[in-house]
Amino acid sequence: MFEVDKVMKILVAHNYYQQPGGEDVVFAAERELLLAHGHDVIELTDTNHRLSQVGKFAAARNAIWSSEAIRKVEELISKKRPDVAHVHNTWMMLSPSIYSMFQKNGVPVVQTLHNYRLLCPNALFFRDNRVCEDCLNFSVPLPGIIHKCYRDSMSQTATVAAMLSYHRFMRIWLTQVDCYIVLSEFARNKFIQGGLPPEKLIVKPNFLPASNTQSNDVRNHVLYAGRLSPEKGIQTLAQAWREFSLSDIPLCVAGDGPEQGVITQLVSQEPHVRYLGQLDRASLVKFIRQSRFVIIPSVCYETFSMSTLEAFNLGVPVIASRIGAVAELIRDDETGLLFNPGDANDLADKVRWLWDHPEDSMRMGKAARREYEQKYTPERNYQLLMDIYSKAIAMSV
Repeated sequence: MFEVDKVMKILVAHNYYQQPGGEDVVFAAERELLLAHGHDVIELTDTNHRLSQVGKFAAARNAIWSSEAIRKVEELISKKRPDVAHVHNTWMMLSPSIYSMFQKNGVPVVQTLHNYRLLCPNALFFRDNRVCEDCLNFSVPLPGIIHKCYRDSMSQTATVAAMLSYHRFMRIWLTQVDCYIVLSEFARNKFIQGGLPPEKLIVKPNFLPASNTQSNDVRNHVLYAGRLSPEKGIQTLAQAWREFSLSDIPLCVAGDGPEQGVITQLVSQEPHVRYLGQLDRASLVKFIRQSRFVIIPSVCYETFSMSTLEAFNLGVPVIASRIGAVAELIRDDETGLLFNPGDANDLADKVRWLWDHPEDSMRMGKAARREYEQKYTPERNYQLLMDIYSKAIAMSV
């Protein structure tokens, strides 16, 4: 058995999307966590900003099998001889081809499943403003191609489908990854449904450094912070404020995305609604501190919710949809409240009740902070990560 308390050489691999997102934050946080504990961290990164440089045909081919990425991995292994490789995202420039080089050189592989890409072309299980599992058990995800689920493009969805189908046929997911990290039990069950081995799927949530919850800030609003897109339930949020007598409750909305117009229209109609735009981390923390509670109205299967974690860290309760991993994170009437996804009336009822009961909001906020301290600290996450690396090394022997 490998001694996980000694200094390890850990190769961390991540492909950045064109739009920054939560996966980038988690990758950076785990890298810094490993460095803080004295490990030798070897980085393999690429970015989809390079897609315009390589051309459409080459980009599609590269997404399925990248000779360039294989060469980079081979050089790093030759120079550094890592004890374990931890892969975050491979879409599109790295591609799953890198697993073959790790296997060839006897390097154990851990893969974090940040989204549902292995089972769904758009990685969300979401189409036409509803949950969709049409491709869940297809070897070739034909429904996704037909419905143009990736970027509303049949050709681009076909590229995703080709990548998935080829690597399924070659049994890459089954034979070349030793352990998968999933962020919730809900996500784990979905991947089991999709054919991944249960013994390789280990739940490890994300984490955040602890914040000081002592503050003199007045909690004088409620907050939504996240991407403004259909799967996040922006229409449900706007409908709750517009149609169900919440006009006296101050709502702040932070973020950007394709449904920004829904929020700007709401702002023009409701004087107590404020649009903050995209916030940096320090500003976001300030607005969470000043919130009575945070709202997460998602109508899709989240794999995790960093917004929930940010709120718990600061001792702020959450009202969220009863769907996916978010419902798993929140204990109803203890660390927040749950409502039926897409039901603006139910959301409005929960918002009104919690706003009118500030003592219950404080009680739930304290419980949310305790939840953070028990499950989501860097120290707890580091131990979980080391246990997973140890298991991957043992499984690869």
